[in-house]
Amino acid sequence: RPIARGWLLLVFPACMLSYMGQGALILSDPANITSPFFLLVPGWGRLPMVLLATAATVIAAQAVITGAFSVASQAAQLGYLPRLRIVHTSESTIGQIYVPWINWLLMVSVLTLVFAFRSSHALAYAFGMAVTGTITITTLLFFYVARARWRTPYWLLAFGAVPLLGIDLLFLGANLTKIVHGAWLPLLISVIAFTVMTTWERGRDIVTAAREQREGPLQEFVDELGEGRPRTFEVPGTAIFLNRGKKTTPLAMRANVENNHVRHQHVAIVSIATDPVPRVPFAERLTVDPLGHGDDGIIHVTARYGYAERPDIPAALRHLDATATEGRLDLDRASYFVSKIELRRGDQPTMATWRKRLFIATSHITADAADYFGLPRDRTVIMGSHIDV
Repeated sequence: RPIARGWLLLVFPACMLSYMGQGALILSDPANITSPFFLLVPGWGRLPMVLLATAATVIAAQAVITGAFSVASQAAQLGYLPRLRIVHTSESTIGQIYVPWINWLLMVSVLTLVFAFRSSHALAYAFGMAVTGTITITTLLFFYVARARWRTPYWLLAFGAVPLLGIDLLFLGANLTKIVHGAWLPLLISVIAFTVMTTWERGRDIVTAAREQREGPLQEFVDELGEGRPRTFEVPGTAIFLNRGKKTTPLAMRANVENNHVRHQHVAIVSIATDPVPRVPFAERLTVDPLGHGDDGIIHVTARYGYAERPDIPAALRHLDATATEGRLDLDRASYFVSKIELRRGDQPTMATWRKRLFIATSHITADAADYFGLPRDRTVIMGSHIDV
């Protein structure tokens, strides 16, 4: 509320006065169109204004970088990008993060733009298209949410949407005339981002379906273990298997049972669920399922996190009650098993060939699972398999 109040009482009037003043300056002398913002200031104040504008530019650049980190992190947790390596730079502010891959991408992109455009005018056209496009999309999304979630009547939506979208589309149409002069850049970036994210989502669904077929139902697998099929030897200790959900068996667990014929005394299959909320209350963090057997030492744990949180499996498991886990889990000496999938381009017509290559190439930036989930490196076992896309 204080931010919104400050925007309405200070920023909005200041922007209106600045834009109207620049317009009046250009109307009085069209030659002022070269730099109306700085020419609007008296001669003695232009140097301080340049310093102030430079400081504002640095602040805006930092805001863009921070926003890119946050958006990339949330997209990865919602399944639109691979799992990225995220570094939390603050012990008190959980949303203060650093994403190395995105940082390098931004650096290369900025250098490419500077050497390619060589002119602030072309970048101004690109900026105008980006701003008006963002405003138009935001307006459309707002009215979509107002109708889909809040059930706002159509007549009331039309009362607000017609004037707002009319103004937005006028600005957007004006910037469309500058496409060949540099306004094509944000359109190209948006198309690339949309293509990468939708390709990753589609490829992820294909890999998930293939994994489900190969892994088999988890409940059926646990029931067979209870019946002694296949015959296995129980070894002391605790094993933590990371899995995508509760429906299928972890590939690492199936391989350990079928190939090595052993299982640990206590087994916890852990799945991570990302809710579409920033943070999940601690009381709702963990859900334990005995999988139909109360004495076989095998349980399933669902750990829920918000998109603004970083999963920490060992820390979350320490809060489990021994009565709910069919015995105490020895987390100080537990072994963590992770299934690693190698992707290969197959012959099935699941996606276009170029999208398969893009999906496989994008998978190479996936962060290490042990680091991402906070697993102890010296007690983590990675078992691999391959899937054709």
